[in-house]
Amino acid sequence: MTETTLNDVNAMDREAFVAVLGPIFENSPWVAEAAWDSRPFADVDALHRAMFAVVESADRQKVLDFLNGHPALAGKEAQAGEMTVESVGEQSSAGLDSLSPEEFARMSTLNRDYQARHGFPFVIAVRGHTKDSIFAEFERRISADTEAELQAALGQIAIISRGRLDRAVAA
Repeated sequence: MTETTLNDVNAMDREAFVAVLGPIFENSPWVAEAAWDSRPFADVDALHRAMFAVVESADRQKVLDFLNGHPALAGKEAQAGEMTVESVGEQSSAGLDSLSPEEFARMSTLNRDYQARHGFPFVIAVRGHTKDSIFAEFERRISADTEAELQAALGQIAIISRGRLDRAVAA
């Protein structure tokens, strides 16, 4: 597979841009579609800033819908094999694809309780985390204020999307 360069990205038509960069933000190709208008990008940082600015400028309902497009950790999407390739790799890197029955039950309860409290799934950049550190973050953040959690989720998505972008586009 050939590596996509920033020059390639800057030369793409909207359809190709969305095809290549649509997966950067989970189940949200609209982010790439809107960011296309900001071309050309001076560097990958500028590309990421333009893409994330699309999310930040969305109205609250669109942001909530965006957050709800993210799969629950080791949740029903994972069990049914319906997660994006990117999420599968990320969750497996932290061992979430090999939870014990007890860990799976705990994760399911945390997912359910977090969603019920905040109205969107728990989001964490799992690369570099272990199962234990993810559980600790889940426990720490579940009782936080919903507005603070919304901002925390967006911060985690910034980390996730930047990592995905770095893997997709050569600097």
